[in-house]
Amino acid sequence: MGCACGTKNKDGKVLGCNNNGACGTGGCNKMNVFDWLSNMDMPATDRFDVAEVRFKNGRKDFYRNTEKFSLHTGDAIVVETQTGHHVGHISLQGELVRLQMQKKKVANDEAIRKIYRLAHAKDLEKMEEVKKRELPSLYRAREIIRDQKLGMKLSDVEYQADNTKAIFYYSADDRVDFRELIKLLATEFKVRVEMRQISLRQEAGRLGGIGVCGRELCCSTWLGDFKNVATSAARYQNLSLNPSKLSGQCGRLKCCLNYELETYLEALKFIPEVEKPLLTEKGEAKLQKTDIFRKLMWFAYKDENNWYALSAERVSEILELNKQGKKPATLEMNEEEVKIPIATLNSDLANLDRKFKNQGRNKNRKNKGNQGQRHPNRPGSNHRHPNQRKK
Repeated sequence: MGCACGTKNKDGKVLGCNNNGACGTGGCNKMNVFDWLSNMDMPATDRFDVAEVRFKNGRKDFYRNTEKFSLHTGDAIVVETQTGHHVGHISLQGELVRLQMQKKKVANDEAIRKIYRLAHAKDLEKMEEVKKRELPSLYRAREIIRDQKLGMKLSDVEYQADNTKAIFYYSADDRVDFRELIKLLATEFKVRVEMRQISLRQEAGRLGGIGVCGRELCCSTWLGDFKNVATSAARYQNLSLNPSKLSGQCGRLKCCLNYELETYLEALKFIPEVEKPLLTEKGEAKLQKTDIFRKLMWFAYKDENNWYALSAERVSEILELNKQGKKPATLEMNEEEVKIPIATLNSDLANLDRKFKNQGRNKNRKNKGNQGQRHPNRPGSNHRHPNQRKK
């Protein structure tokens, strides 16, 4: 069932789903849009008369307001269909609708159907009764498909508000002949049946869910155009090519891989391409990891476990040297510092030892010479003063 947020009772009061932003039926946030031109004064005479209308699970279409109804975003309206009428809600109007039609390449011609009127309480009540048939019809149709042994997966059923038509959404890998199936479904449900094939991404958008990021799926909340996602997008972002991590709930590559791809491609212009190991006098160094935004590249020698962080400029310099047939001493420097031989250092130390030993010997000899000569005035000296008489 769809959400009852926009449903009104007989008194015109909005019922709502009373889930405080966490809609239990998954219909509150289906392809919501923000009309940023709604508060601007636009010419009433030149107002664009086509409005965007949203139906179950985010399906949208364009309808012409020929009767000049005063419409607001969220209003329930009755629109014209090929086999009767249907009930939808206004999602966008004004000049933004013109831009959306140009983006989706929808021509503004007579093929656009018109809006009958604003929906009454009886229309909404009948719509709710019709929605109650969708889930039982889905289960019963799957049983019929299983009995017919058809290679298709039925994902959703949408009944028209006047209960005259039902759209069955399915996905399949190969072409399916469902002519007999349409006859069985029309006989079973007493309505006109339309089979509509959708892709796996569209199927995930209709069913909804929570992604690994913890938020609702982009395809079920705001993403309407599904662009091609290639494995190269993961390579450019240095992501591990693990299918279980790169695939979304639809089984295809995640659409969010394309969100930051242009930023990575712009940053990769300053990162040199390393197709083979860097050649140094110390040995070959292989690329282990690249930090694109910090412009750092880690290399490791063949027989070592240590990683050396080099700037992108330094890597480009080494690549240029290797291209010229030259090898730097190491990854960090082109020429290794000249080291003094150990033998030279030992000889210098020996010379210093000899010098200090000689100085010590000379000092000892001098001290011994001074001890052999007695001073005349010192006690114990044999030298007598000339005025001293001999006793």
